[in-house]
Amino acid sequence: MDEGMDPTFAMRLRAQLSRSPDYVVLKNRQMQVAAESKSQSVEKENTLLGFKRLEEMEVDDDPNQLKSFKKFKTDQPCTSVQTYDQFNGFRADRFIPYREAHNLSARFNIISDIRYGLDYGKKDFQSEAANKDNAYKAILHNELLGSSYSITGSLFFISSWLQKSRNLRSPRKIPRKISRVPYKVLDAPELQDDFYLNLVDWSSSNLLAVGLGSCVYLWSATTSKVTRISDLSSDGNVVTSVAWNDKGNYLAFGTQEGSVEVWDIAAEKQVNSLTGHAGRVGAIAWNGDVVSSGSRDRNIFLRDMRGPSLSTCRRYAGHRQEVCGLKWSPDNRYLASGGNDNRLYVWNTHAYTPQLTYHQHTAAVKAIAWSPHQRGLLTSGGGTADKCIRFWNTLTGQPMQCIDTGSQVCNLAWSRNTQELVSTHGYSQNQIVVWKYPSMSQIAKLTGHTFRVLYLSMSPDGESIVTGAGDETLRFWNIFSKARSHKEPKSKLNLFTNIR
Repeated sequence: MDEGMDPTFAMRLRAQLSRSPDYVVLKNRQMQVAAESKSQSVEKENTLLGFKRLEEMEVDDDPNQLKSFKKFKTDQPCTSVQTYDQFNGFRADRFIPYREAHNLSARFNIISDIRYGLDYGKKDFQSEAANKDNAYKAILHNELLGSSYSITGSLFFISSWLQKSRNLRSPRKIPRKISRVPYKVLDAPELQDDFYLNLVDWSSSNLLAVGLGSCVYLWSATTSKVTRISDLSSDGNVVTSVAWNDKGNYLAFGTQEGSVEVWDIAAEKQVNSLTGHAGRVGAIAWNGDVVSSGSRDRNIFLRDMRGPSLSTCRRYAGHRQEVCGLKWSPDNRYLASGGNDNRLYVWNTHAYTPQLTYHQHTAAVKAIAWSPHQRGLLTSGGGTADKCIRFWNTLTGQPMQCIDTGSQVCNLAWSRNTQELVSTHGYSQNQIVVWKYPSMSQIAKLTGHTFRVLYLSMSPDGESIVTGAGDETLRFWNIFSKARSHKEPKSKLNLFTNIR
């Protein structure tokens, strides 16, 4: 219409038409139609862009003919299926939504599809899955190892959680401090410096028995009272070993002449005097009412205190030299014996021959201890030429572990409350070492004795030990922790904690 017109006239004509009501209505209708068409195109484009995954599925509409069609998975709700059906012009048999919460691969680090090279076409999905893997690894590392673990990536949902939820981690154990000095030191004049003797024993009634020369003394850990119960000086005899029974009411001690004296401590009188050994009795061990004694004559006698006759009820002969170590297993079924012949024997109460024989030590075996925590676990230590602590599985008969301590092993004792053990040593360091089992890492190393630490015994509560040496001193150390608490800390990640 504007062709051939004067430009000034055309502008005036447009201005007059714009003032007309009909022209305004027509113009508004054109703008409304244009806006509606634009919104429809945008909605259609958004619908197509919302689909993420394309899967080929087979639908058996006709038994004689298989038809294939394309179906999409989307993160949108199931209402998007109606748009899809309208767009494709046919009806699908089912719809499987993609729920990210059910994706165990990303949640629990079982398997990741990214490792197999599957590309979903979205970099944000890959980064999110990687972040979840890192989050799981961080939680697992902190829970099991109890240490801080650096998390890389955008883990806004887990970093704050680890910082605020302190109860998620298991409580970290604070390293136990062991005093390097004894809490008590007692003089022990005439305490013999002899590797093959056992002259110190602590009873369940909290009485400490010590053999000093020809006398036997009792020291009360409760009242610090000292009592002398026997004196063999008139006979020219010497005390060579002492041992309490389990109840703590009978004390047996061996002598240089080969006899074993049994005393009733409550009545303060001698009950029995057992003879039969041809040499000094350097080791004694109780099993209920049966007292076992090992001697320089290479024999082991087992005698029952309840019988009318105190004749030898059982005799074990296997060692070729002096017997210097005797220990009964916690179930009282097996007796372990060590001798100066470098042999370690395990005896069964129903046989006269050793059930197990160990000959790996290269020096005298005096230090013997049974584990109270693991059935059949036996520990032994060798003398100056050996210097090793060895562990044995007496159930299978196989050796388990060997630790070179660097010095003569004189005594061994297990903690009653924890998986720890203590060893005392002679040449050349004269030290006391607390070990953590099974790693056998040193928890503490105690020094103070100037001679070989030949004697060791544990308190009734299992927290303290007493050591004796040729420097004629008894030293008391507090090395083991208290009894295990019944209320142990529980992890929040333990799924079975709240199951009744």
